[in-house]
Amino acid sequence: MYFIYSLLMSLAALLLTPYWLVKGLRHGKYLSNLRERLGLSFPALAKAPSARAGAIWIHAVSIGEVLSGITLARQLKAAYPDRPLIISTTTITGQTLARQRMSFADAIIYFPLDWSFCVRRALHAVRPSLALVLETEIWPNFLREAGRRKIPVLFVSGRISDRSFARYQQFLGIFGFFLRPLLKDALSHAATFLMQSQKDAERIHALGAPADRVTVIGNLKYDSELPSPTPLSNWLEAEIKRSARSPLIVAGSVVTTEEPLALIAFGTLQGEYPNALLVLAPRKPEQFTSAAEYIHESHRRFIRRSALPIPAPSQVSGRSNSAATANSMPANSAIPREVTVLLLDSIGELASLYRLADGAFVGGSLVPSGGHNILEPAAFGKVPIFGPSMENFAEIASRFVSAGAAIQVESPEDVGVAWIELFRNPKRMKEMSEKARNLVETSRGATDRALTEIAKHLDRAASVQDSRQTAIGAS
Repeated sequence: MYFIYSLLMSLAALLLTPYWLVKGLRHGKYLSNLRERLGLSFPALAKAPSARAGAIWIHAVSIGEVLSGITLARQLKAAYPDRPLIISTTTITGQTLARQRMSFADAIIYFPLDWSFCVRRALHAVRPSLALVLETEIWPNFLREAGRRKIPVLFVSGRISDRSFARYQQFLGIFGFFLRPLLKDALSHAATFLMQSQKDAERIHALGAPADRVTVIGNLKYDSELPSPTPLSNWLEAEIKRSARSPLIVAGSVVTTEEPLALIAFGTLQGEYPNALLVLAPRKPEQFTSAAEYIHESHRRFIRRSALPIPAPSQVSGRSNSAATANSMPANSAIPREVTVLLLDSIGELASLYRLADGAFVGGSLVPSGGHNILEPAAFGKVPIFGPSMENFAEIASRFVSAGAAIQVESPEDVGVAWIELFRNPKRMKEMSEKARNLVETSRGATDRALTEIAKHLDRAASVQDSRQTAIGAS
């Protein structure tokens, strides 16, 4: 069945090659990290220290997983300083953010493609004593090859969203004769499943995980570190005070086709607050150009973050053209009064801007995309506002709305109205802000529970290694 799975992956790769080539040439995606993903070369590992104890490998697929894993990774490095800490990501944006926020790691690499020959090379290069998969990416060949080498793989803060589970069920209904035994065997190679909720635990068991290895620990995202102020956030805070621009709205993680909806929401607010300033943060770098075009077509004056004379983090930026930049402002030390939108065309700066926000909208929710993490603004005591599509964060969204700590609406106009109502009622806004912050604080603890489980497996791995060394010495 693994042969069939690998064959299907090869056929899919063959069919997708033209798409990957176009994306690679247009946006620099896929091609730049291909050697690493094939397991042919890991330049970052050459700089990592060698150690008698095996490495700890943490895989965080993209931005969300990287952010949720920072606290865990930092504490693991502090607790096991002699073990190399290796971080892997799948996406370029995740890689960029990991390099910014996890510089304490010994190496940051790309995760291998799930062909056995790629996985074997990666495992040989990293030489982990333990691998942690943040949330739930099920790669059968990776799990099997790690199992063959007696490398424990732990799923940490695992979750299976409504959308993902429905997709699994759909595929199992069609290809169950092949997929069900494949999943069951692959998951049997994992050491532990540390899931976010009881529902997630039941779902991973339904997919084939052994029940005695499934535990509920909570969500690492609640333990995420609050980011320190950045040069951009410091500059923007001073600029707001200087120019008396208010309110400041941050629309974060806005996905493709959602940019016009965010502008509609902001336009509704401007009807009563004409001095408002919008920070529009697209989810992916390839959206930067299209977002600029949308703003330009809406006849709004805007400035791109990349045009500001402020040090920026390493970023992956979309290509621009004259239409996209025609309405952007030159680099100045201040935002001109006629500018109403700051386009955040960078990676890794959004979270620090939520601290300054008067109003926060979390994207991926006004279009059928499943939503994004509302805990970033909530941790700063900002009231998250989001649309109807929150399938990927259903449990968190439900908790916050039920507690009166967030607002869920149906349309972009409703987003603008929700902001207006909050600004008109400071007492209600303060109460909701405190509820949001308190709900984050009281939900912490998943990291400590994960560390306890990880320590058990590292102790076992150390015992096995010591036994092998003793046996070699005796022989």
